[in-house]
Amino acid sequence: MAVVARLSSRGLLLPRTGSGISALSTVPSVLQQHHQVHHAVIPHGRTGRSSVSGIVATVFGATGFLGRYVVNRLGRIGSQVIIPYRCDQYDLMYLRPMGDLGQLLFLEWDCKDKDSTRRAVEHSNVVINLVGKEWETKNFSFEDEFVNIPKSIAQITREAGVETLIHISHLNASMKSPSKYLRSKAVGEKAVREEFPDAVIMKPSEMFGREDRFLNHYANMRWFGGVPLISLGKKTVKQPVYVVDVAKAIINAVKDPDAKGKTYALVGPNRYLLYDMIEYIYAVAFRKFFPYPLPRPLYHLIARFFEISPFEPWLTRDKVDRFHATDMILPDLPGLEDLGIQPTPLEQRAIEVLRRHRRYRWLDAELEEAKPAKTYPMVCGVFFHCMLYPRSQHVIQSPSGTPACKTSLCENKINYQDLI
Repeated sequence: MAVVARLSSRGLLLPRTGSGISALSTVPSVLQQHHQVHHAVIPHGRTGRSSVSGIVATVFGATGFLGRYVVNRLGRIGSQVIIPYRCDQYDLMYLRPMGDLGQLLFLEWDCKDKDSTRRAVEHSNVVINLVGKEWETKNFSFEDEFVNIPKSIAQITREAGVETLIHISHLNASMKSPSKYLRSKAVGEKAVREEFPDAVIMKPSEMFGREDRFLNHYANMRWFGGVPLISLGKKTVKQPVYVVDVAKAIINAVKDPDAKGKTYALVGPNRYLLYDMIEYIYAVAFRKFFPYPLPRPLYHLIARFFEISPFEPWLTRDKVDRFHATDMILPDLPGLEDLGIQPTPLEQRAIEVLRRHRRYRWLDAELEEAKPAKTYPMVCGVFFHCMLYPRSQHVIQSPSGTPACKTSLCENKINYQDLI
């Protein structure tokens, strides 16, 4: 009867019965429903980091360029984040302030041990794979980083019953690419989709941000007296995307139940000739721009010297091929707008990356003093090169029957399915 009295004091009117057991049997069904959902998955608490979003996410590759932005976004909405790491523990100290006390959990991880991966995902309802490297090492090849590890993560994630898996690929991932990096990305996409059919695959173009290896790479080339470019960079088109936009897209995909099983192409709003984009980089940095053409074989020979260095290679042959590959246009895939994100132009955020490359007297110079880079739109749904070569026949039929560009600059097909 003491139990009945306590329940009655909370506003639940129970009939008077002779035994406590029969009284408890008449408790409204709302009490039974309360125990069917764990309190941790119900958003509650104060706003910001002190709230509870209900997301328990395992982020593989959190110590990389994109990873720090994803962890920061998850921490800001009160998510619990499990961070498996392969590096020294002091290399991830900057991640600790990104979440509330006890919300970031660090777990030493052996990517070749399935039990280690299983421990990392068994308590999560979201798994995000950001594992990657721009160069191969003696321990990990591109096949290991982009095929074997993602396949293992997808398989174990499915077996653990995790609801959402997000895999990061690349916009130009294709089996026909001259870059081994991009070919491995394409194989990894297919492997993840086979193991986890409902996986969300993100295909960002080259990302720029404060810690990037894209804008900073070309800005640092000034120390070599000039910027070597294949065909002077006038046969390559880039559509870079802001890294914060990609991080937002990942978080929005986690919240959107309709995103499951989809592949997203994440690109910026503008397309640039590589030459024009690098010219703008040097204009923002207030540095002299000295481009010169360099044949691909000679460029590869120079990159080979960096590869045999015992230190982190600043340039590789694969990076040369990847940076000189024209960004694809995949109109059949959803993009940032479909996730509720307005793409950020390069001109708006370039100063964040390039201010450090200025001389002291130009540190406070306004961004408007640099002339914006020339942009090129699409024409008739085909690559913008059709506008540059108006006299040639550009549109042909790809194996799937979709239009593709015939010029040597646009060898990649538009249809996403033709790429993999």
